[in-house]
Amino acid sequence: AKIPFTGSIVGGLQDGRSVVVTGRVLPGAQRFHVNLQCGSWPGAVIALHCNPRYDSGPSGYVVANAFQGSWGSEERKAPSPFPQGCPFTLMILVTPESYKIATNGNHFMEFRHRVPFNTVDTIVVDGKVEVNSIVFQGPSVSALKLNCLRASLLSLFKPSLSIPSRFFFPSQAAFPVSINSFNHHFSRDESIAAVPYKTIINGGLYSGKTINIQGVVNPTAKRFSVNLQSRAGIVLHYNPRFDENVVVRNSFLGGVWGPEERGGGMPFHRGNAFTITVICNPQGYSVMLNGAQVHSFDHRHHNLQEIDVLEVSGDLSLTSVMA
Repeated sequence: AKIPFTGSIVGGLQDGRSVVVTGRVLPGAQRFHVNLQCGSWPGAVIALHCNPRYDSGPSGYVVANAFQGSWGSEERKAPSPFPQGCPFTLMILVTPESYKIATNGNHFMEFRHRVPFNTVDTIVVDGKVEVNSIVFQGPSVSALKLNCLRASLLSLFKPSLSIPSRFFFPSQAAFPVSINSFNHHFSRDESIAAVPYKTIINGGLYSGKTINIQGVVNPTAKRFSVNLQSRAGIVLHYNPRFDENVVVRNSFLGGVWGPEERGGGMPFHRGNAFTITVICNPQGYSVMLNGAQVHSFDHRHHNLQEIDVLEVSGDLSLTSVMA
């Protein structure tokens, strides 16, 4: 991920829209920041400067401020909910009165508007931080704005023209900026936005094949599932269940469900953005969440090339899929 990152917020901010940033604070970091700005030039007005700092000790604190030609009065809160060296999810929700800032699914602080939020059009991330994804959620926007988003992304990421076979921007109210894929040329397919989502895996699976799924869990989610399928049935059924606080893994082969696997805890949270990576290896599947391995599942169907369908369904919204 290239830091500093500057990106356009296509369509701007509106009441009810939220910005979700997932990433990791670098070990030994002194500070990093996320800015919501009115423009991308030096000296631009900053409507929200969210600035975790660790210069007073490892527990740290967060400074919130605004810049309009000069810095305003700082608002501080400690301890920082962004531990050094740890992954995080930051959500900034726009309300008529303020920005509500939540981390890892928990409300952290509120920053009252000093600059009209409808003038904000840019997000900037800088400092000792890695960014995995930036997702905008909120009121639906027109295809025209989505095309503008695509055009702005293409202008940002022009150097390489390698095209992933299955990367898309859904025509719904969520916009991915997949930082890990910045060297790719992005394309959008309006026909595959909806959940349940189903796609062909060109060439099927093989040892070393990876599948990346980015999305946001619905705030009231009960469960969702990721299925890898072949003609024989479902070879991997990956099923986070919030109503049972467990992730079930199973197969459905020959018309029969196999034995459930339920160990390994429940790493997903309602309302949070996520990146799931499924890695096919000789023994089975490794499932990563936001870069950390959370589950594994041994092969029950060994003809990997036959496994050529990915299906995602349930209580979530998708922002990108690469399969």
